[in-house]
Amino acid sequence: MYSDKIKYVGCDDADLDLFESQYDLPEGMCYNSYLLFADKIAVMDAVDPRKQQEWLTHLALSLDGRKPDYLVVHHMEPDHSGSMNAFLETYPETVVVASKQAFQLMNQFGICAANTLVIKEGDELPLGGLTLRFIAAPMIHWPEVMMTYVPEEKTLFSADAFGKFGVYNADADDWACEARRYYFNICGKYGQAVTKVMEKAAKLDIQTIAPLHGPVLDGDKLADAIRLYNIWCRYDVETEGILVAYASIHGNTRHAAETLAQMLRQRGCPKVAITDLTRDDMAEAIEDAFRMNKMVLCCATYDMDIFPPMHLFLHELGQKLYQKRTVGILENGSWAPQAARVIKTSLQSMKDITIVEPIVSIKSSLHDSDLPALEALADAMMQ
Repeated sequence: MYSDKIKYVGCDDADLDLFESQYDLPEGMCYNSYLLFADKIAVMDAVDPRKQQEWLTHLALSLDGRKPDYLVVHHMEPDHSGSMNAFLETYPETVVVASKQAFQLMNQFGICAANTLVIKEGDELPLGGLTLRFIAAPMIHWPEVMMTYVPEEKTLFSADAFGKFGVYNADADDWACEARRYYFNICGKYGQAVTKVMEKAAKLDIQTIAPLHGPVLDGDKLADAIRLYNIWCRYDVETEGILVAYASIHGNTRHAAETLAQMLRQRGCPKVAITDLTRDDMAEAIEDAFRMNKMVLCCATYDMDIFPPMHLFLHELGQKLYQKRTVGILENGSWAPQAARVIKTSLQSMKDITIVEPIVSIKSSLHDSDLPALEALADAMMQ
């Protein structure tokens, strides 16, 4: 319990290997739920059905014979709503509080609530000692999302915003690493919507943020999280540096990429990150691309196109609205290099992307005769 009126009743899912069946979870995941105790009792969100029984047990122990008056639904994705039917079978008189769009989604998911209260931006629900003030947060990252501010506790229940991968106490001293990977892969496409909610939040006296994933944030951790979100949602640069991302078939493109990365380090680049798109975590590559201000794409030609891992990377960047960055290109091809053409076309569909000259083209493997062009690209990337 981080307040005498707010108790955490969420669950860790340490054995979950993939979030949304695609994002690696080396430290599992958590599904956060909270109990608010006043004259009336409110449960803030359900959990994934994987942890349904554990959650209901947490609730029963914490309620100690009392019954909840309200279940507030901030977000309808199944990792939060999947236990709602079981909850409503256990506590059938509970009033479900959600946005109009959330109730539409409940019907689609087959969730049956007998007692309902539709809320919208600016509505308040008094609990007797605590007040729930509702904030519309559409497209963070679904259209039905609401947040709740409790002025008496100066706490914002932020739905999926300010979430992170990992169980509740994972990497307690390094929130940003997995929060960044979570943000750009889950919410990155919706920066404009996040910006609007951040502007609303700036007008509130917030001392605690309680998200649906990851730890409760307060003090210095809260201040730093807000600072980072204001960078991320505007697609601004967090770290001056260059990501070298390569997709290599037999290792020759990898060698060229590693040679370029070493040239950049020799020129004093403040941070150089290198990622193998065929083997490394794609979500982490996306994170690094958004974190830094520059990137070099190194790719082999494949079937007169680009090697598929690079195609996936570019597709993901486009989906997440990659923008306001500087990008260099290195292609490889044995008889008809085509990668640069395809990469350039893909980048030109993105917003405010500057493509650096020269574009380097090598044939099969890196030769001494290619080094001047590679040096020129390194020089151009450092400008």
